[in-house]
Amino acid sequence: MFKNFSLLALLLVLTVSGLSQQVVAGDKSWLDIGQGVLDSLLGGKEERLAEKSSLSSAEIVDGLKEALQVGTERVVMQLGKTDGFNADQAIHIPLPSQLQRVKDVLDRVGMGGMMDDLETKLNRAAEDATPKAKALFWDAIKEMSFEDAKHIYSGPDDAATQYLREKMNEPLAQALRPLIDNSLSEVGAVRAYESVMGRYQSIPFVPDVKANLTDHTLEKGMDGIFYYLAKEEGAIRKDPLKRTTELLRKVFGS
Repeated sequence: MFKNFSLLALLLVLTVSGLSQQVVAGDKSWLDIGQGVLDSLLGGKEERLAEKSSLSSAEIVDGLKEALQVGTERVVMQLGKTDGFNADQAIHIPLPSQLQRVKDVLDRVGMGGMMDDLETKLNRAAEDATPKAKALFWDAIKEMSFEDAKHIYSGPDDAATQYLREKMNEPLAQALRPLIDNSLSEVGAVRAYESVMGRYQSIPFVPDVKANLTDHTLEKGMDGIFYYLAKEEGAIRKDPLKRTTELLRKVFGS
């Protein structure tokens, strides 16, 4: 509606100015001239599109990599501290499902607090491992090719994060595993698990239960990192204030 009104106003101005004869005699219609003036007043959309398309392939690739690196840096700072996982309900790491039966049994004998302590320590292990994982994520980001970048650049707001997860999930998991193992030991999760299972197995007639704390914490920890990395990528694409480097402003600016 605004566009039609603006165009009508321009036509009236041209008529009052005595330009009608020139327009009728020329090759351009009223609509052509009105649209041209309107485009000029609205800021030259075509020029902005041309500037956008002038980005080199190298700039696009580097911009996407930088967005992921900046996003990873922010996520690591957020999650790699006390309660980064534990107090965040979106990514809090629960007990492995196999241990729910153990928790139910220990709750009945007044020892359920041991399971709560173990759950907290799983989250502490993820918080401890996250900063150490930053270099691994950055190495994975460097593997992005131009062909990958072409699809990512025009994709959804989390396209780069999706790429990183699909292409690099298994190598990242393998590289993160020893970090998680070490963190589980350092925060006392392994000792807590052994203590819990000792109490549980001392109760007559309970079924045998086993859980892999490393696999569980690794999977849930990576879920949390990718969850917030996707949010950071989307923010960089949409919010100019999140584009904290010149390259990000150039590649993702409107």
